[in-house]
Amino acid sequence: MNEEAKKNIDETWKDEAKKEKEELEKQPEGFVPPEPDFSFFITTLSLQASIALGIIPNPTTNQKEESLTQAKFIVDTLSMLKDKTTGNLNSEEDSLLENILYELRMAYVSKTKGEAK
Repeated sequence: MNEEAKKNIDETWKDEAKKEKEELEKQPEGFVPPEPDFSFFITTLSLQASIALGIIPNPTTNQKEESLTQAKFIVDTLSMLKDKTTGNLNSEEDSLLENILYELRMAYVSKTKGEAK
């Protein structure tokens, strides 16, 4: 490998490291992301569905917004996760997912029946 090719590789690596450092510096002081786990993941999806159903305001705009198509997609995604993880969840995770699905489905049905009137 010639010296010019080695230099380009080294410079590219340095540029990437600099970008990562800049991104880390933009994060709030002391920010520590939560440990990833299944309950956190499905709770995050349920919050997105609640925003799409207009149950809670969008944290970006502080406005209640409604997108039933998006809400249905998220509920269907949670349902798929329920099917695919059957037998692999502990009782707390299984119960949480079942309850979230029930609540979101009832909210969706309520919203779609309201539109039909």
